[in-house]
Amino acid sequence: MLIFNNKTDIKALLAKHKETNSTIGFVPTMGALHKGHLSLLEESVKNNDYTVISIFVNPTQFNNAEDLEKYPRTLEADVDKIKTVNDNIIVFAPTVKEMYDNEVTSAHFSFDGLENQMEGQHRPGHFDGVGTIVKKLFEIVEPDNAYFGEKDFQQLQIVKKMVEKNSMPVNVVGCPILRETSGLAMSSRNERLSDDDKNKAALIYKTLTEARQLFEKHTVDYVTEYVKSIFKAHPEFDLEYFEIADEATLIPTNIKENKKYRAFIAVFLSNIRLIDNISLN
Repeated sequence: MLIFNNKTDIKALLAKHKETNSTIGFVPTMGALHKGHLSLLEESVKNNDYTVISIFVNPTQFNNAEDLEKYPRTLEADVDKIKTVNDNIIVFAPTVKEMYDNEVTSAHFSFDGLENQMEGQHRPGHFDGVGTIVKKLFEIVEPDNAYFGEKDFQQLQIVKKMVEKNSMPVNVVGCPILRETSGLAMSSRNERLSDDDKNKAALIYKTLTEARQLFEKHTVDYVTEYVKSIFKAHPEFDLEYFEIADEATLIPTNIKENKKYRAFIAVFLSNIRLIDNISLN
């Protein structure tokens, strides 16, 4: 397995692969890998000649310094997990200095309003940070296909929009959410939950599936009030938002039209922020 820490070396290797018309698949991550990440790698390995994974905790997408500090950094364990998928996966694990030189700041992006909804309202500047690092990584790796999990559905739509607006020749592939047997969406943040909290957190997906069933016969307002009542009855949770939105624009709705809708949720449990979503169609 090849592990690179600097841009020059990995670009040189990938340039050689491109000379042979090989396809490059790419999975950008912040490490602390779980089965959800590994499923993205499996998809890439299956559909490309070479697969690259980046492991980089990106400081510009955190608007909470404590969250950045506590984010798990487990490179050695991550590499062991990557090897279980394929020993020929190329790992890019740069330092902050390698990616940002001496200026750790975000560029400013317009994502045609996608950035103003949900996560954008509660995490100012977050998507500028995401756009900045993903653009940098795409320019280094120059992938044919890039794989993102649908757990961060808003992020997936924003990356697609960035690629479109910057005319980048990358096919962005959304992959299904992987879940624990309890239904809890797999996430690196789950490592910070106690076993008891992990059991409690199953309520999130349970409530989303109930919301999907209710959405078939009831109004958006009815479903929203139902979800709020569930979390009000479980005060160990702090519900930040629950929205039913158009999948394409991410604009929340209170009426049903002939569109694809998705329910989005963010909650705190023991001060750990958990997000999830579910298709309603």
